[in-house]
Amino acid sequence: MNDTMPLDMTEHPDTEVQKNRVLSLEEWQDKWVTRQIAFHQEHGHKLLKKHLDTFLRGQNGLRVFFPLCGKAVEMKWFADRGHTVVGVEISEIGIREFFSEQNLSYTEEPLTEIAGAKVFKSSSGNISLYCCNIFDLPRANIGKFDRIWDRGALVAINPGDRDRYADFILSTLRKGFHYLVAVLSYDPTKYAGPPFYVSDAEFKRLFGTKCSICCLEEADAFEERHKAWGIDYIFEKLYLLTEK
Repeated sequence: MNDTMPLDMTEHPDTEVQKNRVLSLEEWQDKWVTRQIAFHQEHGHKLLKKHLDTFLRGQNGLRVFFPLCGKAVEMKWFADRGHTVVGVEISEIGIREFFSEQNLSYTEEPLTEIAGAKVFKSSSGNISLYCCNIFDLPRANIGKFDRIWDRGALVAINPGDRDRYADFILSTLRKGFHYLVAVLSYDPTKYAGPPFYVSDAEFKRLFGTKCSICCLEEADAFEERHKAWGIDYIFEKLYLLTEK
């Protein structure tokens, strides 16, 4: 697959303005406590639904990873199709709400490899959600993945941690992988994030050496709530990354 990343009108020239923005894990946990979770999509992600066949390619029994999963309903979609789902999330509230809202029974146990961390597993055994810092996750030996669905992860990672994040993601990919990523494009001088703005150039810098990158779609994502951010446009871009 050739790299197809056309320069477009939604690119903003001032890409450095957010580079020193930092949110702590405690701040993310607090968003769940105070219910600042407008990022959660109750009915799932429209672009994922639309491009699901391109993502899965008709394959069965895949291992699918959800970084910074929250309580994403799509985890149940994949599990119901017979795939094995692994997620990581810092908020225990988000993980517990996923299982309760999807009417799934589960077990929980501490992770001996990571102090204070837990793993929550569906009773059916095909969903495992790790409650810990994503950068600690390699110590849990989670294995490699055929598919990764990254919505609200790359755009939520502190900009200064993106290289570390990309290295981790790339280390988890199996041969023949499909890595599907949704990023957001808006004027970063008007809103500090998160979610953070990720330019095409930055995206290519992070993943372009190891992956072929194809932009599947760019969609207008502007909602009423975005007016409070002080922005007047926001586009969502869906990228499919495959082996070079």
